[in-house]
Formats: sequence, structure tokens, C-alpha cells
Amino acid sequence: MIRNRKRIVVAMSGGVDSSLAAYVLLQEGYEVIGVTMRVWGSQDHEPAGLHASGCCGVAGVEDARRVAQRLGIPFYVVNLERDFDEQVVDYFCEEYLRGRTPNPCIVCNEKLKFGRLWEKAQSLEAQWIAAGHYARVEYDEARRRYLLRKGVDTKKDQSYVLFSLSQDQLSHIRFPLGKLHKDRVREIARRLGLKVSDKADSQEICFVLGRNYRPFLQKRLGERIESGPIVDRQGRVLGTHKGISSFTIGQRRGLGIPAGHPLYVLDIDRVSNRVIVGSEKETFQARCAASQVNWISVKSLTVPQKVLAKIRYNHPGAEAVVDPVAMDRVVVRFQTPQKSITPGQAVVFYREDQVLGGGWIEREGSG
Repeated sequence: MIRNRKRIVVAMSGGVDSSLAAYVLLQEGYEVIGVTMRVWGSQDHEPAGLHASGCCGVAGVEDARRVAQRLGIPFYVVNLERDFDEQVVDYFCEEYLRGRTPNPCIVCNEKLKFGRLWEKAQSLEAQWIAAGHYARVEYDEARRRYLLRKGVDTKKDQSYVLFSLSQDQLSHIRFPLGKLHKDRVREIARRLGLKVSDKADSQEICFVLGRNYRPFLQKRLGERIESGPIVDRQGRVLGTHKGISSFTIGQRRGLGIPAGHPLYVLDIDRVSNRVIVGSEKETFQARCAASQVNWISVKSLTVPQKVLAKIRYNHPGAEAVVDPVAMDRVVVRFQTPQKSITPGQAVVFYREDQVLGGGWIEREGSG
């Protein structure tokens, strides 16, 4: 039985956003408890190439602890190293081994931040869990559904990486920064004297140092990475690769093939261990399939719908028609062909500022 209906747990990463989220909720009258997920740091679970200053590492935990002390709120650290290793890092590596390009932030949000951490929040008798994401959650009485909307600061909007959250998860989530712009967030943090006010935003892959994930995969996967041929659409061998895990759709650099024109990765065939390359023009596609579709603003899709579809986090979105082919599977047909539609990434469907739903991109022809 929850004794305090205003108690809320804030997932604090040690960055300015989650820190300010805790402050905003305090101002709104909540009883705030700060909790940080420790996802690495011990000798047994520290990833190779670790970005030590990133969120949820040792430095992030200490930054979050200092902010909690400054705000005068209780603070706890939850050790989720093994969960992170098994559900996020393993997923990340296996997807690359399958010739797909993963998005670990989406999986971490669904499985850990709003999954395992919510379990901790319930043990603290909290009614809600909050985070510093730039997105908004609202309840629609007419549809009896929780809606996920873009953050007011469209340049920082993070609704894309939240598409897989269920109605049950959305029912107890708060995003207090969804109504604020990032500049304002930093301004308030400076005024409060929070040392994280000018801390850089966390990088895309928090557990890999820099942008080069290949050494991390090499250490993690070892002999499972095998060399193979690089071919064109006609199957002509143009070169050799050192493992399909080093490539992603649309990639131009690092192919090591002398040619009279630029070559791009068009496809990655895991079965034959081949990387298929071609011209930039060939990177454009007019359709894709998506599986494991999660619907948010509607219960399900029974007829084709016009949407704005985002095929990666920094994609501006493109007009498309979503055609349901099964309960959790759709085909997406774009009005204008899109460049480098990448299996393993998410395609998220928008209607104005609402997230209709989304799914995981499959190879062309799937479904």
C-alpha cells in the first residue's frame, strides 16, 4: 500500500537533464527520491573501451549523489550491471553479428530504466518514476490511452527512443523537462549552483569510448567475427572485409576498395557473410518492413495510415503510409525514397507531435 501518493523516483544519471528533472518535481510538490542505475564499474562487468565519464558509470553515480545532496533528497544506487550486460550489451553485440545496427538506448529505456528501475521505485513505495527525457506523456480520456508526445524543444526531442514503452509503463512515467528547452534547463541549473549545469550531453553509445565500437566488439566477440567477401549487386567480388560487424547500411568510409566512384554499403548478408556495396543512388529505398511493432496512441492498426516516419534518431521524418500485415508487423511505404534504411534501427510513426507507434526495421522484402 502506497502511503504517499506524491512520492516519485527520479532516474538520475549524473547529467544536467535528470538533475534538473529532480528539481522541477520538487518545485511541483512531489516527494522526490533520486536513484541511479549502476550499469558498470566492477572488475567483472566493466566493458572494454568504457566511456568512464558517461552516465551510470562511477563518475556519473558520484555526480548524481552530489546533486541529490544539493537538493536535499534521498539517494540510492541500484546495481544493474548484470542486467545491463545481458539485456543491453549482449543485444548490442549480437545485432552487429547478425548484420544489423542496434539502438541500445531504446532497449535500455524499456528493459532497465522503466523496467528494472521501476521495480526499485515500487519497493520504495513510489507511485511514479521520472527521467530527464525531452518528451511528454499525457492521458487521453476519450481513447483511454496514455499518449507519448514530442518534447517542446524539438531539437532535443527524445520520443523516438521511447516508442517501445507499454501503456502500463507510460501510466507511471513523468517527463518534467518535456515542456522546457535545453537552454532554459542549463540556465536554471547554473542559477541553482549545480556543478553539472555545463556537463556535456552523454554520447550515443554510453558504454563505448568515442564513436569507434569495433575494438569493443572484437574483444567481446573474438573468433565469432569472421572475414568474408565484399561484393557488388551482381555478386562480383571487389574486396575482403574483416567481419560484417564493422559495417552498417549507408557506410562509405572504411571499405578499402579502389573504385572510380564512391561505394556505399547497400546490404549485409549474414548467411553468406557478405557485404554488398553499390552507388549512392542504390542506397535509396521506397519501403521497408518493421516487426515487433508497439502501438501507443492507438490500440492497433487495421487499415493503412498516413504518418510521418522517422527511420533513425536524427532523421527529420518522411511522409509515408503504414500498412498493417499482422498484429505486430507492418510495411512502410515512403512517399519519397529514403536513404540508408537500416535493419536493426527503429522506425517510429508520428501524427503531428504524437507517437502513433513504432517497430524494428527488417530487411527489404521481409513481410
